[in-house]
Amino acid sequence: MWNYTDKVIDHFMNPRNVGEIENPDGTGEVGNAACGDALKLTFKLDENGRIADVKFKTFGCASAIASSSALTELVKGMTLEEAAKVTNQDIVKLLGELPEAKMHCSVMGMEALQAAIADYKGEPNPFEKMADHEGKIVCKCFGVTDLKILRVAKENDLHRASEITNYCKAGGACGSCLGQIQRLLDDMWKLEKLKK
Repeated sequence: MWNYTDKVIDHFMNPRNVGEIENPDGTGEVGNAACGDALKLTFKLDENGRIADVKFKTFGCASAIASSSALTELVKGMTLEEAAKVTNQDIVKLLGELPEAKMHCSVMGMEALQAAIADYKGEPNPFEKMADHEGKIVCKCFGVTDLKILRVAKENDLHRASEITNYCKAGGACGSCLGQIQRLLDDMWKLEKLKK
């Protein structure tokens, strides 16, 4: 059993802003229900360019629902420029914390928000682009690329393959890519040290 904060339980049991906005200004979809988690986020802007309404539909666990609910509460009233700066750590902070193995739920929320903002701007979903055209698939079970692994590691200061699994599921099924994930991390952090 996971040890959830009262805020996580509240957002799971009483999720805010569930549903889908009709004729939204922006729509972001991330994840894949076949892999276990999927999130659709829609928003509507007011006349001042602030997020007036935001709703979500999530297929996933308690952490996914709570993270999505918290995200919608967090971004209401923000401009798109402010919302674009929201990180998965901001979602976790609002919830008090998430179990380490469930951090991928907060990452999924951040990615859905960024995808919805890109949709509003008429740009392609940055995460579809990353998976389809850039980088090399490292985790075949969940379709996670080397670029996503490195981005998530850098954004969250992750150094172990098991941490990557917690944040984006890579390596969490068959585990055959864990060695490759660790080598990617080791190489990235060595390069970071050389830059300093």
